[in-house]
Amino acid sequence: MPQGAEDTAHPGPGEIHRRVVESYAQILEGRLEDALKLIDPEVVDHRGGTQGDHRGRDAWRQKWERMSAGSAFHDVSVTIEQNVVSGNTSVNRYTSRGTHTDSGRRYEVLSMDMVRVRNGRIVEHWALRDADAMRDQLGL
Repeated sequence: MPQGAEDTAHPGPGEIHRRVVESYAQILEGRLEDALKLIDPEVVDHRGGTQGDHRGRDAWRQKWERMSAGSAFHDVSVTIEQNVVSGNTSVNRYTSRGTHTDSGRRYEVLSMDMVRVRNGRIVEHWALRDADAMRDQLGL
């Protein structure tokens, strides 16, 4: 299918994006399979910084397994505040809330991420989280 052509056989990019964001609590519990079905085998996760890009669904699985192993957070919830879709790209502004397991401190932070979707799967991802607010709230 040419880039920019409408894909009517799969849910739209906003729906795919919502499903992944709303699965974060399950991911932290180690339940990855449903979310991984929405990730393309050749996905590129543009991490930036010292981490660089992560490539492929296996890199996502490893990232999510690290997040869920002895998770530092529990009672995690995500509220999508706004979603904007343009063509095959979806941007979410969302609030994540949870509790730091060791300290018992609660956090509430704003995050934004953007995905490009093809054939019902995420093929590219970019993300920003207010890490300063999270550190301040957790006393780190």
